[in-house]
Amino acid sequence: MTAALTVEATGVELGGRRVLHDVRLEVRRGELVGLIGPNGAGKTTLLRTILGLVPAASGSVRIDGDSSRAGSAAIGYVPQRHDIAWDFPISVAHTVLSGLTGRLGLRRRPGVAEWEAVADALDRVRMTDLADRPIGRLSGGQRQRVLVARALVLRPAVLLLDEPFTGLDMPTQDLLSALFVDLAREGRAVLMTTHDLPSALHSCDRIVLLNRTVIACGTPAQLAGDPAAWMAAFSVGRDSALLRILEAA
Repeated sequence: MTAALTVEATGVELGGRRVLHDVRLEVRRGELVGLIGPNGAGKTTLLRTILGLVPAASGSVRIDGDSSRAGSAAIGYVPQRHDIAWDFPISVAHTVLSGLTGRLGLRRRPGVAEWEAVADALDRVRMTDLADRPIGRLSGGQRQRVLVARALVLRPAVLLLDEPFTGLDMPTQDLLSALFVDLAREGRAVLMTTHDLPSALHSCDRIVLLNRTVIACGTPAQLAGDPAAWMAAFSVGRDSALLRILEAA
């Protein structure tokens, strides 16, 4: 199947320092890919580069073969929760609607189609009954589900998820994990950064190990049997607890 997202020989410099080099990966429609690496490996920077928020010093990013930023309209993005001003006086429904701001512009008022997209997105994350609640009164798990709905309101071809499980209880993790698998099976290309190794090994179709560049890529079964790749990506030895987690998973 043709790749919906292709990152080709991409390098990124921040403050005069090379933080990513020669990154090559692709995500096909119908596929959930886990992007895994230590803190500071460049995972969030890579997602922001794909979005066009951080310029690439080299290489290219293509969405459905399109390397122009026009392709970014097909990308949904779920940032980490601390990137959002949760004390802003706005309802859940209007927060989800804000995901369409780039498409609507600042002057066009949302119509029936836009509000139907909001309703569909809230239904997917089981938040319909909280549509009118101020976002400041939401729990951590509810906030994460709102961010997912805000990304889904675009009905994107590519979905980028930045640490979607951090700080969530198990029922919410299970709900979102099942949703991400479903979204991939519906034909989206889903790329997710996560520190939750057992969940990634269980739910992802492929795993990409990143530490400033791609160290290894393969199915969970392939990488679970390759401790050297994890040792290289995380700079750990054979006695690391990381490898014991892999064995248990």
